[in-house]
Amino acid sequence: MAGQPVPTNEWWSSLVWQRYAGNPYGENLYAHPMSFHAQAQGLGVGYPNTAAVVSNGTAYEMLHRDDLFVGVAGLNAPGVAVDGWSDWTVSPLWTGGGRTLRATIGHGLPFVHAEATGGNARVAFNAAATVWSNTPGVLGVTINGHEYALFSPSAWTVSGSEATSAAAFFSVALLPSRDALALFQKYAFSFVTDTKVSWSYNAGTAQSSATYSATTVARQGTQTGTLQALYRHQWLNTTDAVTAHRYTSPRGEMRLREGGSFTTRQAFSGVLPALPLSSQADTTRLRNEIDAELNAADPWKGATDTYWTGKALNRLSNLARIANQIGYTAGRDRLIAMVRDRLTDWLTATPGEAGRHFAYDSTWDTLIGYPASFGSDRELNDHHFHYGYYILAAAIVAQHDPAWASDARYGGMIKMLVKDANNYDRSESRFPFLRSFDAYAGQNWASGHAGFAHGNNEESSSESMMFATAAVLFGQATGDNTLRDAGIYLYTTQQAAIGQYWFNKDNAVFPAGFNHGTVGIVWGAGGTYGTWWTANPEEIHGINMLPITGGSLYHGAWKADILQNIAEMRAANGGTEVEWKDVITEFLAIADPAQALANYGGGLEPEAGDSRAHAYHWITSLNTYGTPDHSVTASVPTYAVLAKNGARTYVAYNPGTTTATVSFSDGQTLSVPASSTAWRGPAGSGTDSGSGGVNPTSPTTTTTTTTTTTTTTNPPGGRNAFASIQAESFDGQSGVFTETTTDTGGGQNIAGLGNGNWALFRGVDFGSATGRQFTARVASGAAGGVSGLVEVRTGSPTGTVLGSFAVGNTGGWQSWRTVPANMSPLTGKQDVYLTFTSGQPADFVNVNWFSFGQ
Repeated sequence: MAGQPVPTNEWWSSLVWQRYAGNPYGENLYAHPMSFHAQAQGLGVGYPNTAAVVSNGTAYEMLHRDDLFVGVAGLNAPGVAVDGWSDWTVSPLWTGGGRTLRATIGHGLPFVHAEATGGNARVAFNAAATVWSNTPGVLGVTINGHEYALFSPSAWTVSGSEATSAAAFFSVALLPSRDALALFQKYAFSFVTDTKVSWSYNAGTAQSSATYSATTVARQGTQTGTLQALYRHQWLNTTDAVTAHRYTSPRGEMRLREGGSFTTRQAFSGVLPALPLSSQADTTRLRNEIDAELNAADPWKGATDTYWTGKALNRLSNLARIANQIGYTAGRDRLIAMVRDRLTDWLTATPGEAGRHFAYDSTWDTLIGYPASFGSDRELNDHHFHYGYYILAAAIVAQHDPAWASDARYGGMIKMLVKDANNYDRSESRFPFLRSFDAYAGQNWASGHAGFAHGNNEESSSESMMFATAAVLFGQATGDNTLRDAGIYLYTTQQAAIGQYWFNKDNAVFPAGFNHGTVGIVWGAGGTYGTWWTANPEEIHGINMLPITGGSLYHGAWKADILQNIAEMRAANGGTEVEWKDVITEFLAIADPAQALANYGGGLEPEAGDSRAHAYHWITSLNTYGTPDHSVTASVPTYAVLAKNGARTYVAYNPGTTTATVSFSDGQTLSVPASSTAWRGPAGSGTDSGSGGVNPTSPTTTTTTTTTTTTTTNPPGGRNAFASIQAESFDGQSGVFTETTTDTGGGQNIAGLGNGNWALFRGVDFGSATGRQFTARVASGAAGGVSGLVEVRTGSPTGTVLGSFAVGNTGGWQSWRTVPANMSPLTGKQDVYLTFTSGQPADFVNVNWFSFGQ
């Protein structure tokens, strides 16, 4: 596979990414129904079909245990390599002592197809084994209560705790029952050589179809085809026949199909740039809340890295749509310009630039944004989470400035972000196919290396859906139907998976004894009622709600579960929500907008990617027009149908240059002007024009961002505000200590910095100049999910925050980065406090020096 884009974020990525120096064999691999673990003697095989509820009831797991080992007699390989892969299979390779073993394993594949050289085929039993069938070339054996069959062109010889055969190829199968032996023998030598997913979208029927195909070759005889175990989200959405055979898995029941392919079909319930404005909404309130964001000292709220910048882009672009709906065009134009210019800055790289750019890494075939966060650089984590926000914001900009979003301009870069996280174009050689999205499992995986005993994991299913929403909206806005249809495939497939595996909407997946109605994290081996950074119930539930966008209405497919979810959260929380009240109340509004509106106040600080105006707009819209009605579809993918008291409101977005007539499956039609969203229903009708304003980009010019550096003379006395101020020179502190630094220049840095800590620097002198920027040299080895704010205040450690930036793990406590931030103007001589704020108790940052700029 040399020269191929390297897959990461797969269920099997620990085979290609050695995370631990002492383990060249990878971690547990959860293919479902089988599980695996590579070792020196070959491939450990298991069937985890009994769930354990652990961690005081907050997690369930079906951990891998080796029932048997597939290998070659005498094999003792020093490590494992990867010799091939396809959309949901992988072929690990062992080489050592003149022997080789090549196996093919995969999602839903109840076989291990093996090829051996240098010795006899060998299957070693890891527990007491009962042989219940032994005919030429076929051995039936029970181990740990699990039924297996061994198939070989030659006879098996059983000796002690192993079986051997003089064969160059052989198969080991996990049987659902002993009476399935004849069926499995039929396909034992039909080896799977490739697997592929293909999809299509029929706009007339609003149906997304996906076909999952396995290519096979007959190693003996003429039989081709194979057996495939379908996940619950698959067999619920296919009309293709399955057998009566069943498996147990951490995703619930899997059903066995005989055949080389199957097709799933799902209705696409649509996405929107924004909900329609409620006729009952207080537009003065909306205007004031938009102005509060626009006129903040830092509308970006200290965002510097890809993740927090993405959330800020989403917050501001959402406000632009609301400003447009209430006729606040000046505010709309300011917001669109802010978003467009910040996107332009990030999508433009200049020599020597330290931040706000993306760089392509040709070793790992990936595009990384710097500053990175949450391991998006060193571990290739979360690219779909981070980049989805950029793509979604770009879709809003594209409505107002199509030239900026063209492929020849920044649209080409936006599509590179899409392809890095989930490349939908098989001809694209810079990125692996669907890096984050597991086509067969129906979900994304967040970890680049998958180096965990529980396999890979995915936390925020809702941010994954945000990525899919962004792909649909940007594809539709730019006329790229290939991108749009890929987004629809991601959206519909995940909708089916999320309802089952995160929300257990049918109560058929989570095991008995796991007394939670939702999980915060899905693992290969199970699920966890928790997050990476906190045990706060509001965030455990909320992480699979945020961000609330025009693509969040998929939750309307399980409205009863929404109410159960909120009730469980409040019971665990000891009362109604306070931390992420905006997000949680918006989520509640999808099922019960009247309760949501009565519950929502607006005095609490919104979640970083949201705003008071957006929360109020969303809740009042659903309260006026109703909740999602998925029984009706439309002839365009950018639509929604809302229903209240049995009456429907029809909404559709038309990015085209001429008026479009949208047909709905219940016979209704809606005329939508060019570049607009329109709606009609009993509670009113309206239009949200997406064009106009913002000084559109000329197709022949490039927007650039210029940074100006001003040199000043040192002010008399005190600390020079415009020179580097060493952090260890503080005049007072709380919770701060010093240590030797390995940063350039040596000396010391301050450390132990966490929530509530501060350091005082007296007499910082700005002379006759005005400080408007703040820069600090920081490093962090904080655990995943731990981050915080470095803030500037004057007068006291509780004074007004004048400027701040967010920081998470930079790669280590001595891995230094220079981070800039804007701040409110400072003049004269000031007592400056560096304060440190975090939602987690753990230390999150070290500081070497800081300075100010004009």
